[in-house]
Amino acid sequence: MDHTIINTIVSCMATNEEMSSIQRIQTEHRIKLVESWGIKAGSKVLEIGCGQGDTTAVLAYFVGENGVVQGIDIAPPTYGAPISLGESAEYLMKSPLGKQIKIDFEVDVLNAGNLGFPEQYFDYIVFSQCSWYLSSFDELFELMKKVKNWGKRLCFAEWDLRIQTLEQYPHLLSIMIQAQYEAFKKDSEANVRTLITYDDAREIMERAGWNILREEIVVSPEMHDGKWEVQMVLADIEGELNRTIDMPQKMKELIRSEIKLLRSAVNGSEIKPLSVFTFIAE
Repeated sequence: MDHTIINTIVSCMATNEEMSSIQRIQTEHRIKLVESWGIKAGSKVLEIGCGQGDTTAVLAYFVGENGVVQGIDIAPPTYGAPISLGESAEYLMKSPLGKQIKIDFEVDVLNAGNLGFPEQYFDYIVFSQCSWYLSSFDELFELMKKVKNWGKRLCFAEWDLRIQTLEQYPHLLSIMIQAQYEAFKKDSEANVRTLITYDDAREIMERAGWNILREEIVVSPEMHDGKWEVQMVLADIEGELNRTIDMPQKMKELIRSEIKLLRSAVNGSEIKPLSVFTFIAE
């Protein structure tokens, strides 16, 4: 991959100094995603769930000065640490890529009318590695159904639970454990609130009226996300189980057994992140 492109994008991001090495890895992964979607210069892109702007910056580079990237996120600008969403967006908007970017926070797509977007205004609608933050399958269906009026093509990506190597197993197991205790919560800010698999995503997209044209598996083994998820689950598990008061005792015992499996799996072993599946649909 062209390191000049990576350097250019990373230099526009708030993490470019203190977290440069991590950001480079994250940016390289997102370049792979954007290339898999085939987004062209001059395109108008709506990115739902833009977060810290990791994908936003890459999209802005690829659409170029004649393109537009409109990022929206349901979270407030104060959300996130050590750098908040608002701080990241402000830094990115002041960078050389900023002139083709607009970002709005606290936007609830399902309860915000048409947001002023004309019908079929965007060339691409991007929803990348955000589906697990939703509250249910129904919410993803309603979201995908609504945004279909705004854009010509959908670019979708999510972690792929179909592991390809044993080094991905700890990441998978940490995700499954989270999904189990999250199923007993009414409100959450967790990374895995609804576990949506490859087959689930396909079914929901097609039911919402999207026709899937092409799919691809993107592999980024240098990413740290698998390690981060495993570390978080192992550190937080007792607190999570103690806060989940409606969970049957037998379920808690099952999860504690799975935690033992996870500890055993990572003991002296390398952890690799799951792959990511992508769709292009229209």
